[in-house]
Amino acid sequence: MQAGASGRVDAVDSENTIKKDPFDFALWKAAKPEEPAWKSPWGPGRPGWHIECSAMVRDRLGETIDLHVGGSDLIFPHHENEIAQSEAATGKLLARYWLHNGMVRVEGEKMSKSLGNFITIRDLLAKYDPMAVRLFILQANYRKPLDFTDDALQATTNGWQTLKEALLFGYQLGFIPKAVSKDNGHAQRFQEAVDRDFNFAGGLAVLFEIAKELRRERNILVHEGKTVVPPRELEPLWQNLLELAGVLGLAVQPEAPTTSETAELSDAEIETLIQQRTAARQAKNFAEGDRLRDELKVQGITLIDQPGGITKWHRE
Repeated sequence: MQAGASGRVDAVDSENTIKKDPFDFALWKAAKPEEPAWKSPWGPGRPGWHIECSAMVRDRLGETIDLHVGGSDLIFPHHENEIAQSEAATGKLLARYWLHNGMVRVEGEKMSKSLGNFITIRDLLAKYDPMAVRLFILQANYRKPLDFTDDALQATTNGWQTLKEALLFGYQLGFIPKAVSKDNGHAQRFQEAVDRDFNFAGGLAVLFEIAKELRRERNILVHEGKTVVPPRELEPLWQNLLELAGVLGLAVQPEAPTTSETAELSDAEIETLIQQRTAARQAKNFAEGDRLRDELKVQGITLIDQPGGITKWHRE
């Protein structure tokens, strides 16, 4: 801020210093040869960088706006200068709220074309599930740097798998999405979290709390044939998860049944295939036993092998 420190003015002789004050910044730049220019009382030139934004805001949105955003690298000098000139001109607040986002990094370095380390969205989505990428971004505070690394994205992919299985679980139990009637406090905690300066990570913690409970019941169902918690008690929990995940744009589509799945096996047909599998296993033909198990799985039938050679089953 010292006069002449930028090298743009000669500050050795105070009488020749163009700036009247070290804090002054350019509102109008004199035209250089072959540069775009407009006529003005100060001669041909163009607006300074900072005044452009103040002029656009005032012309299109008014003297005071609700929200002004930008990268954290714009706080000084750009946004501070916007405030100085706008509020000096109008005597009013320029913006009621300011949000400054952190920079995007790749493996610890700032993403830039000059370094050749930039990632396009197209390339990113070809490698990772779009929902996992969304989850990755939501986990970071918007004011802090966002560092894209393969390890971090893989970890987030695993986290998305937890949410995905919990979201699909309700469809597997035959639940139909509907408005939440019973909250259990989850929605309130979610809202309190995200209302604190867009603390999406706090909101996601509520989602994972619900998802892990549902996923635990799903695993019990797969291995024991029934859940510990009655489905009627699981449904409002799942509806909460579905609604709150939807607020953040995290969603799944239940897979449509294939042609083979639509022709549902009868109980007698299932028992016959289980007997064939048991006979194959007793003959140590484990490949055939696995094939029959997989065939039943495709048909939505889960097998549960128990001690004594007994095999129970249930429809998913």
